[in-house]
Amino acid sequence: MRILIIGGTGHVGTYLVPRLIMAGHEVIVVSREKREPYSHHSAWKSVRKISIDRCEAEKQNSFGKQILDLNPDVVIDMICFTPESVESLATALCGKIQHFLLCGTIWVHGHSEQVPTDESQPRKPFGDYGIKKAAIESWLMSFSHRTGFPATIIHPGHIVGPGWVPLNPAGNFNPDVYKKLAAGKELILPNLGLETVHHVHADDVAQAFEKAINNRSTAIGESFHTVSPKALTLRGYAEAMAAWFGKGSRISFLPWEEWKKTVSKDEADATWDHIAHSPNCSIEKARRLINYNPRYSSLQAVEESVRYLIDNKIL
Repeated sequence: MRILIIGGTGHVGTYLVPRLIMAGHEVIVVSREKREPYSHHSAWKSVRKISIDRCEAEKQNSFGKQILDLNPDVVIDMICFTPESVESLATALCGKIQHFLLCGTIWVHGHSEQVPTDESQPRKPFGDYGIKKAAIESWLMSFSHRTGFPATIIHPGHIVGPGWVPLNPAGNFNPDVYKKLAAGKELILPNLGLETVHHVHADDVAQAFEKAINNRSTAIGESFHTVSPKALTLRGYAEAMAAWFGKGSRISFLPWEEWKKTVSKDEADATWDHIAHSPNCSIEKARRLINYNPRYSSLQAVEESVRYLIDNKIL
């Protein structure tokens, strides 16, 4: 099949493109060509790259036609962030393609209620990103059920992999947290460190997209969580990483209002966003309907990412 990926050079595309090429598909990547994939797999030599500025094309109401003119069988949209974008694209593609897959987020759920959260639970998103992604999902699933448009939504957790700093045990992206754990120094966590984060390796997200394509009949009209088998508490995550570094854990706690004064505003904002959501999601639906089977646990995914940072003297 001819598979077109919008925004295919990012975290997930780095793994998804080689998967699809090796499976025998023709792959077209549409992007602004401002980013290179994180690893240069030989499969990228077979990829056709098309430069389109989506924002400008959408302003001219031409993006959907430009995608359609490339004659794809399957379209994967990795970078849709507004309901208007998906409505314009899906309307243009309706009746013209075999499958449309979109990258969402587990933050469509807002805070956790019953855990692990499954896809049937109500959406109560908060924050601009989660609210817009939930609105995208709502519109697209309604459009799919109403018209037969062949849509599937993949909802990743906190994506990690070699090449970038993973979400750390303090719920932000400051690499110094790992340095403290590696040195056996005290790490202060907010509250009691019992809020949760739910990572997923970028290759496992790629796996989910590939398997949704391979199981089209059970994937169309559905959304799927794409995370590791189990979420981590901040405390458990910190203790496990300290042990990975060969150190004992020295963890202490402060109430949120005190803790946020110990870090920068950006770090505090990131931590609050993550602990307020405290995701803990089920992958049973994805296992059952598309045979999703993540290779990495949360810790394995993080450890591989941190090892890359150490080997490349980034950390």
